[in-house]
Amino acid sequence: MKLEVKNLTKNYGTKEVLKNINFTFEDGKIYGLVGRNGSGKTTFFNCLNDDVDINKGEFFLDGERLKVEDIGYVTATPIVPEFLTGKEFLKFYLDINEDKLVERKSLEEYFEIVKISKEDQNKLLKEYSHGMKNKIQILVNIILNPKVILLDEPLTSLDIVVQEDLKKLLREWKKNHIIIFSTHILELAMDLCDEMIVLSNKQLEEVKKENLTMKNYKEKIIQELKDDKSVS
Repeated sequence: MKLEVKNLTKNYGTKEVLKNINFTFEDGKIYGLVGRNGSGKTTFFNCLNDDVDINKGEFFLDGERLKVEDIGYVTATPIVPEFLTGKEFLKFYLDINEDKLVERKSLEEYFEIVKISKEDQNKLLKEYSHGMKNKIQILVNIILNPKVILLDEPLTSLDIVVQEDLKKLLREWKKNHIIIFSTHILELAMDLCDEMIVLSNKQLEEVKKENLTMKNYKEKIIQELKDDKSVS
């Protein structure tokens, strides 16, 4: 499975953020997307998810135009209905998406995926920590088994144990999915991801490891980031 980005350009007024990007992502890999603050990582995700109008460009999944239903998008700031409990929200989500489920599991099985305890399942979402809300957001974005998964800073607010659980889960998903993982924590991306992509100077560039040591590989990525003249 291949996701092709062709000639993507995005401007905000007179400010050009992404310029004529061409890139191909493949399943079986987790792509680490890194870039300096303001480089356009979230804008890139928003373009793929059709959340913003683009100035130019096309997206194809295995030769067919990319559809929104092919994408699961976990945003940096989780948005959940805080007046519902975790269990109420999950049941509501499953009910309204019943026709899209390949196989419906029990609520307990779904909560087990992201390690949310029985006690927390019955709490109002407004009482959840940022990290727990993020786990709920990750869960509902994978239930429908989208082909492309966009993760915008999904693990930053989670403790080390939960991070490791979710990293294991992501490694299991990658076999039949295209996963693009955006983070500002370089060490996290290098630990988790199979390929490193730098968004620099409005372009996507793969940084190949080749025969470099981990230290030299990290230095190479940092140098790519320093060379970004599009951000201050």
